[in-house]
Amino acid sequence: MDNFKVIYKILRYLEKNMGNDRFDIESVSAERMNISFERWEQLLIMMQDEGYIKGLVLSNGLSSIYRHITEPIRPQITIKGLEYLAENSLMGRAKEALKMAGEIL
Repeated sequence: MDNFKVIYKILRYLEKNMGNDRFDIESVSAERMNISFERWEQLLIMMQDEGYIKGLVLSNGLSSIYRHITEPIRPQITIKGLEYLAENSLMGRAKEALKMAGEIL
């Protein structure tokens, strides 16, 4: 699956579950996203680095050059993440409208 689709799906789920104390990370797990755990983990870390989510606790292992997420995994969407969803939703609608306009012409 495309990395940006995974990011969008994760952010959309986090948005829908804002304030839900029973948030289940398994709903957006690597398995559910159909990607490797390593890719999923690095995407979450990048999302936090860019300010789209917060709440991850990261560690630097001695045996790896990559940072890793430590338990518990409880990401929360940020204002920047909400803006990303809004912008991409608008872009998707504009793209569909242009496609339809092209078919009509």
